[in-house]
Amino acid sequence: MKKLFIPFFLFIGFLCFAQTEQPEAKYKLKEPTGKPVTFKENWGFVSKDRVKEYSKDMPVTDVCLFSASINSYGELCDIPSRKIIDTGKARCHLVITCDSKSLSHFVLDPEYQLRKKLIKDIVDAAKDYDGVNIDFELIPARDKDNFITFLADLRYSLGSVKWFSVCVPARFKLLTDDIYPYAKIASYCDRVFIMAYDEHWSTSKPGPIADAEWCQKIIDYAVKSIPAKKLVMGIPFYGRTWQDKSHAGAWYFSGANRVMRENNVDKVTYENDIPTFTYTTEVTVTGYFNDNYSVLNLCRLYEKAGIQKVGFWRIGQEDPTFWEWFKIKK
Repeated sequence: MKKLFIPFFLFIGFLCFAQTEQPEAKYKLKEPTGKPVTFKENWGFVSKDRVKEYSKDMPVTDVCLFSASINSYGELCDIPSRKIIDTGKARCHLVITCDSKSLSHFVLDPEYQLRKKLIKDIVDAAKDYDGVNIDFELIPARDKDNFITFLADLRYSLGSVKWFSVCVPARFKLLTDDIYPYAKIASYCDRVFIMAYDEHWSTSKPGPIADAEWCQKIIDYAVKSIPAKKLVMGIPFYGRTWQDKSHAGAWYFSGANRVMRENNVDKVTYENDIPTFTYTTEVTVTGYFNDNYSVLNLCRLYEKAGIQKVGFWRIGQEDPTFWEWFKIKK
């Protein structure tokens, strides 16, 4: 068993904080002061497998139900029923994801004749919803134009009654051959949801998911590219941990023997004639997470910048006391 040094050991259970009673912590979190923040809209993503983590009493104007996806044949699948969630007065948007670069290529490029049917299937799946949200995060560079025309075609097919929103990654400037040109995407949809998080990610060095300085750069570019009425700034509720050493892996014979020597393994046993060993080591784990204080600070940054709409990934991961500090403008 590995011995862990964890600066933020509550992180192990913080995703379930709102649902389970926690033991008394040895540390203290900062308490916010001042007034609550107020926005015109709040777009909250809700996992279809965790709808119980959402309450219609939350100050949410738009629920994004995550998600329908695209299978290996380019077909829309795993479509959640609108009936699984009671959003009260909040609008409900069906999220569509495509988690493969190759799939994205084949469904976006008209040459493969999958695109028209996919658009029709999305329109049909959204009949009971107020809108559709496109969250395609793995688009090959060669398909940047195909993605834009796909959005244009889907906008036309949905008609003006349905809301249409698109998720885009964080940007500080328009990149060369940018797959997600903010201004063009904004011209085809009602809302652009900027995923202003993952400043540090699972394989990066440890660091905050989204700090104020990084988010300010995103705002500075976004407000020049996206009309204020369409701009939604996404905020993370979640956190991450990183460890300083990884001990998992596949090894050469020489490598396995080196690891055993370095860790003073003194015994090899044979299990069904296969050699096996164990050793104990120390791993330092560093965590960054978001609490009421940190999320409220980001909200205040956006409020001060004149941002009218924010959203969160995702409902259920938050410090539940945050909702006491968030208001919807009447």
